[in-house]
Amino acid sequence: MDSTEVFCPAKINLFLAVTGRRTDGFHNLISLMAPLDWGDRLSLAWEGPRGDCRLTCSDPALPVDNSNLARQAASAFDRHHPLPRGVRIDLQKRIPSGAGLGGGSSDAAGVLLGLNRLCGQPFSGERLRMIAAEVGSDCPFFLMEGPAVARGRGEWLEPASPEAARRLRGVRVLLCKPFFGVSTPWAFAALARRENGWMPAETAEERLQKWSSHGEMPWSALLHNDFEPAVFAKFIALEVIKRELADTFGCPVLMSGSGSTLFAVLAPGQDDAPLRDHIRNAYGPNAFVQTAAISLSRP
Repeated sequence: MDSTEVFCPAKINLFLAVTGRRTDGFHNLISLMAPLDWGDRLSLAWEGPRGDCRLTCSDPALPVDNSNLARQAASAFDRHHPLPRGVRIDLQKRIPSGAGLGGGSSDAAGVLLGLNRLCGQPFSGERLRMIAAEVGSDCPFFLMEGPAVARGRGEWLEPASPEAARRLRGVRVLLCKPFFGVSTPWAFAALARRENGWMPAETAEERLQKWSSHGEMPWSALLHNDFEPAVFAKFIALEVIKRELADTFGCPVLMSGSGSTLFAVLAPGQDDAPLRDHIRNAYGPNAFVQTAAISLSRP
């Protein structure tokens, strides 16, 4: 195989509890994450002598040097399985940066998948996830199929229960992001400064388990993000648009990750055009708005 293409899905956090700071400086969390049927695309091909890694990106604002997680993923793969030739990686970017949608982590996981194919599948899925964890905490999730519960720094993954997966299959969401992003390190620091900012792990596990195992529980019993109070305190526009979408259209709304993307859970058959109009009236005509559905498999 000389070339391959990989779909790199965006993700949303349907439940995100930060349960405390670790001794290594990171934070423990419990989160139900779900991949979407919308995201970036990668093309990988052998090109040039061994040691060469050329990354191009459709978004000129993104760096294509070693600060890009896609490049870091290629280096990590090469450490564990030396690449026989140089590689060219072309990234078609759709997921915005600083959005809480996991774009960089998903691209990194896509590079690992693509290189594994080009090299004849030397690594199992479990081993590939171990390599992904070296690149970033969220990266292993994007090597899973379907929704999963993440624990620890995000690297301990458990597939969602069959009942939860059934309820999530095909659920449509409307993503919206203002012109600004939110820095994940800043969001963790802001959360740490707040009194009672953590949710006890036992409480988080109980809440997640109840929703996952009871088919009649409403979205309000699941949707939660510990980052919202800290982020909304600085970025007031996010809290305003969340309240307006919920009050005007009756949609459950949550911030994904550390922001700044909000997503509204659409009812079956609900027309998203009025929500799009409302968002663009609030954020401006060039605001990022995208409808997507939760996916249980990688296209």
